Parts: sequence; structure tokens; C-alpha cells
Amino acid sequence: MTTPIAGRSPFSLLTHLAGDEEQLAIFSEDSAVESWLATERALAAAQAELGVITADDAAAIVSAARAANIDRETLWRTARNVGYPILGLVREVCGTLPPGPDGRVHYGATTQDIMDTGQALQLARSLAALDRRLAQVGDALAERVAEHATTVMAARTHAQQAVPTTFGATLGTLLAQFARQRERLAQAAPRIALVSLFGAGGTSAAFGPRSAETRAAVAAKLGLHHTDVPWHVDRDGVAEFGWLCATVSATCAKLARNVVDLSRTEIGEVFEPFESHRGASSTMPQKVNPISSEIVIGLTGTTGALASSLPRLQESGHERAAGEWQIEWQVIPQLAVLAGTALSETLVVVQGMRVDAARMRANLEQDGGLVMAEAQMISLAAAMGREHAHDLVYEAATRARRDGRTLASVLPEVAAEQGRSDLLPDPLVTADDYVGEAAAIAEAAVASWKSTAGPQLVTTPLSELAS
Repeated sequence: MTTPIAGRSPFSLLTHLAGDEEQLAIFSEDSAVESWLATERALAAAQAELGVITADDAAAIVSAARAANIDRETLWRTARNVGYPILGLVREVCGTLPPGPDGRVHYGATTQDIMDTGQALQLARSLAALDRRLAQVGDALAERVAEHATTVMAARTHAQQAVPTTFGATLGTLLAQFARQRERLAQAAPRIALVSLFGAGGTSAAFGPRSAETRAAVAAKLGLHHTDVPWHVDRDGVAEFGWLCATVSATCAKLARNVVDLSRTEIGEVFEPFESHRGASSTMPQKVNPISSEIVIGLTGTTGALASSLPRLQESGHERAAGEWQIEWQVIPQLAVLAGTALSETLVVVQGMRVDAARMRANLEQDGGLVMAEAQMISLAAAMGREHAHDLVYEAATRARRDGRTLASVLPEVAAEQGRSDLLPDPLVTADDYVGEAAAIAEAAVASWKSTAGPQLVTTPLSELAS
């Protein structure tokens, strides 16, 4: 039988170029082993406090359940034979102990108790790291929103110019979405960072009469939330974590998509940060490609594909999964790394964003200034009714586009033909007159962002837990 190589994985160019180092560390082999050992230490310490095992035995177990005492090659060889790593882990810890405490390691627990609680420790740290990145992105974006609250540009619907807005207002909707994502992380934390100690069939029988107290004490020692209902095969909390990673990435991709579109040569309104050869082409010297935005879009396409597997996690039947559990071993760490990376790259874009306000203003005159069609219609509607005003402006817009003229030059002509010249305002409504609540939207988005708070999680280093 081939000995498994710890930490091996296919080379990923995407992760190699832009992988979030914090999330990669949280879901590393070292972190996984440390999370299991921390759970075993906390279990022994809690049982000693409750008189289930002696204080001396617990002290010996806490001292022995350390990464330095685990031979990784042996651990993974055993795990490959068993199918899971905890039996081998426990035996290596026991092997360093004298008779007595060696029989009190993992007392009453089952493999999934340790792995699920260990994963909960990792997910708690992942949520905290995601929230820190979200806070950085939101703070930087709030600065851009405030800076451009009155920077007039064309709103676009169906990829075409629609009406005037401001860049701050359009960024404000994204800032509000980031605020909602942060709220989702906080709301989900108690369902995700959750202890699991219920024994083989979920009844806690092997833990004895003080099982519930043991579980609560372990949760407290590890900084996790407590529950009295087993979740060995109820994976909605894990699936929720994966979905959060996917939807946070998607919010980043929405911003990235707008940056890609607005940086098109024909539009030229918003650009990524610039430094020598950033986004350069190997053959076209003029190119400055939006590389961070492209990475975010690629990451999010991948998270969407991985997230499609999340409902399968919840199919597990009876009291133990038969293959469904293994799905999350693969997809959950990947989703966390992808989400963290999407946020990291989005931060690069937002912090270094270059905005050409003059080009935004100039682009309002593209297509003969037809972006002002609704504004001119509304200026006429009070006197002649919206439908009649719509028809008048529609005729003017059609003629302007057909003849290559501006709406402002054709509109008085059409109004005169219909005997409505006296209803046209003089001067005509301008883009600055027709941005509605744009500045207020930007202000409200910033205020809402500043009132958000992330999840309250204990993230002590795993090696220091229950020490």
C-alpha cells in the first residue's frame, strides 16, 4: 500500500498566484492536527474538572496531546488504513503516556466528535479572518463612496446608458451588500462554531451521567458555542459556512465585473491600481489588464461550482454519513480559501482604484446625450401627462440617433412641431439636476456600513487551547 504524502494536492495556478495566506494556514495539515489535539486536551481537562477522570491523568494527557508527539508518517499511514485519522492520533498520544492516563485519552468520544469539533475551531478562525478582510474592504470602499458621492456618471441598465447617477451611489449599493455579508457572518457564527461531543450514536451514553456538563465545559475551553442536540449528520451549519463563502465571493465578483466593464477602452472610467508591468501583456506593450478583477471573477466561478455540492452534505442518513461527510473535507477548505482570496484581491482593487471623473462626464454625451431622455420627459410630464411626454421625447430621441444629432438640439424642434415649445424648460434639465437621491444614497450606505459589527469569536492559537 502506498503511504500517503501529507499535504499533497494538485498544483493550482490560481491559488499559487493569489491564495489568501491566512485561510491557507487555517486549513493546513498542521492546523487540522492541532485542532484535533486541542479537542482531546479540552475533553480531558473538562472531565477532570467534573470528576470523570483524575486531575493527574488529565494533566498527563494535556501534556502528551501535542503536535511534537505525533509522527505524521505513522498518523497518515494508519488513517489511510482506518479511513479516518483519529484512531491513529489517539494511539500516538497514548503511546507517550504511562499505564493509567493512557486509558483515559479520548474517553467516551467518537472520531467524528473530535473531527467536527476540530473543524468548528477552524471554521471559527476562518469566519474571523473573513470578517477582518470584509472590514478592510468595507472601510476602503466607504472612503471611495464618500469621495465620489457627487461624481456624476451614467447609470447603465442592460449594458446601455440609462439615466445619470453618481459613482458614489453605484458603489454605495455594493457597500450595502458588503454590510449585509458581514451581518450574515455574525448571525451564522453560533450555528457554525459549534461543539460536537455526542458519542457513537449521538446519545452521549459513553460520556456517562455528566455528559452535558462535559460538553459545555469543552465548548467553553475551546471558545465554541454549546448545543445539547447532536449534529453528526445534520450538516446545515457546515453547508451554511460554504454558502457564506460563495456569496461573499459573489459580492466581490460584482464589483470586479463592474471594474472590468468600466475599464474598457471605449468607456475608460474606472481602473485598477497601476504599477510598472502590472497586468502587462507579453506581446502588446500598451496593455494594462485588470488582473485582480479577473482573478476575483475566476474565483467566484469556482466557488459557485463547489457550492453546488453543499446540499449533498445534508443528505446523510440515520446517525452517520456514508460518503457525504467526505465531500466537505474537500470543498469546505477550498471555499474558505477562495472567499478569503476574493476579499484580498478586492481590497487591492478598492484601495488603489483610479477614477476618471472627466471621462465619466464626457461619456454622458455619448449617443447624443440620450441619457437625459427620461429627465426631459419628466420635465414635460407635469403639464402634458407622462404618456404624451414619453411619445414626444421618444420621437426626438429616435430622430437624434437616426440623424447623428444631440437630443438637446432635436428636442426643441420636435416640441415646436407638436405645439409644445412653451412647455420645455429653458435651459433644459442637465445631468447634475437629475441625480435624485444619489448623494443621500452614498451617505446612507456609509453610515450603515459604520454601524455593522462582525462575529464575536474566540480565536486563541490552537496550540494554546486547553493547555
